[in-house]
Amino acid sequence: MVDIIQAKRDGRELTKEQIQFVISGYTAGTIPDYQMSALLMAIYFEDMTPLEIGALTDAMLHSGDVLDLSAIPGIKVDKHSTGGVGDKISIPLAPLVAAAGAKNPMISGRGLGHTGGTLDKLEAIPGFNVDLTEQQFIDQVTTVGTAITSATGNLAPADKKIYALRDVTGTVEAIPLISSSIMSKKLASGTDGLVLDVKTGNGAFMKTEERAAALARALVRIGHLAGIKIIALLTDMDQPLGFTIGNALEIQESIAILQNQGPADVRDLTLTLGSHMLLQANLADDLTGARHILEKHLADGSALAKFKEMITAQGGDAGVVDDPTKLPQAKHTIPVLSTEAGMVTGMATDQLGVASMILGGGRQKKGDAIDPAVGIMLHKKIGDRVANGELLATIYAEEAQRPDVQAMVSEAIHLGPTATVPPLVHQVIE
Repeated sequence: MVDIIQAKRDGRELTKEQIQFVISGYTAGTIPDYQMSALLMAIYFEDMTPLEIGALTDAMLHSGDVLDLSAIPGIKVDKHSTGGVGDKISIPLAPLVAAAGAKNPMISGRGLGHTGGTLDKLEAIPGFNVDLTEQQFIDQVTTVGTAITSATGNLAPADKKIYALRDVTGTVEAIPLISSSIMSKKLASGTDGLVLDVKTGNGAFMKTEERAAALARALVRIGHLAGIKIIALLTDMDQPLGFTIGNALEIQESIAILQNQGPADVRDLTLTLGSHMLLQANLADDLTGARHILEKHLADGSALAKFKEMITAQGGDAGVVDDPTKLPQAKHTIPVLSTEAGMVTGMATDQLGVASMILGGGRQKKGDAIDPAVGIMLHKKIGDRVANGELLATIYAEEAQRPDVQAMVSEAIHLGPTATVPPLVHQVIE
């Protein structure tokens, strides 16, 4: 292990055998944390070649169980987002592509910090079970076309150990480590095609487009080496997606999309990502045709019906679709009013996410309880005009007064004379 640490410290390429030795030894507990920490820091400073990243991903992928989805007929396609504020896209996307005939096995995660987790949002639906067994998962994808669940059993255990170490050693941001972490879990979940939604902007993990593009390229290279269909879209996180931040609120907005309504940006991104998924599943000839298919399933109600079917299959109360009062409701609403006139020029997106977390809508550390009812509803987006005293946002809280959160939300929405609306999709990387 010392030789391997020194080799990477000096900028040399590690062999597949060396990387396998590290991952199997660390997973088994024969390599101590202090040596793994040294190697992670060497990787942080010296980077890794595409072949090294591919070998690292493969070793982490095979450190535990790999799902066998061969019993599910057809091409299995999935989508992964690097996370952002108000990013509820998976929730309308999964039933929409399933209604169009795609098989969509989706293993998702929980929220930590200012980004929300898909599983937490779904658990706002009374009774919804996100802990399916492997067989339940396979059966539901086969019959319903989609299922969203937590990681089952022993998927990529090396990643769990290494991620926990990265979190306390200042090595989280290393692109080889991020990309191998994401792709080891996704490849272990048995998908044939993967559409990546890599966020960029002040509310994203990758703040600059340059860093986001570097991560996207690394992810796509791993997918190609693994032999799956893969494409990455760099999408905007300089403002929250849609108008809602918070678990039950985001479920309501997701339902609105499936009712062929809802915010334009959430609808557009759902259709864009879904179109690429249909292409990967060989269910359309081009993006225009794929989008037309998806728009038809929104318009005729079949996507909404598929969502109800999915909720029922996972033990939830599908009545929330027609009666949103069945979702958890906050005790109080608190207005945030503008103190000046102007145009919304920008937002401190991560600050809005943190404000929702402080209300109880997110976790500061693993294991924190979540209040599904609380959150924030925005009433303005970048480029919208605002009058003095106009409503900028509504806070949903358990307390009648939250001046701390009011101040955070107010300060996060920036006004000025003119604004440039950021594009929703910045780049497509194949």
